[in-house]
Amino acid sequence: MKEILREIGMIARALDSISNIEFKQYDLTKGQYLYLVRIYENPGIIQEKLAEMIKVDRTTAARAIKKLEMNGFIEKKDDPHNKKIKKLFPTEKGQQVYPFLKRENDHSNRSALEGFSEREADTLYNLLQKVRKNIERDWEFVKKGNERTY
Repeated sequence: MKEILREIGMIARALDSISNIEFKQYDLTKGQYLYLVRIYENPGIIQEKLAEMIKVDRTTAARAIKKLEMNGFIEKKDDPHNKKIKKLFPTEKGQQVYPFLKRENDHSNRSALEGFSEREADTLYNLLQKVRKNIERDWEFVKKGNERTY
């Protein structure tokens, strides 16, 4: 069996390492930029949905969100209908950093797909979506306290 997940893992770690180095000037580390991008693209998102979108547990998300808030990148606002719900929004500082994060993402995509035809890129995208959906089933299962059978 081909070690597809090892390849995906190496790609993800390399990109994460590059981003951590390049985003250091903005005091964005350890994947915090992922949260900021998602909040910018989904203003008013709640923490639980953000954690689900990024595929991390709530504690990990809470830690990253707290750091982003402390560093002035995001702010929490009360939901007008339910005071228990806190919605997340980028601050002006977060909005100013987003274009740089987007340019880096676009560059990384172009770099990763160099030499691919549009059809190959579409095929890769569709196949990776299929892999993600398969893994999401296990993630949801394990997240609920269940154990997978190997």
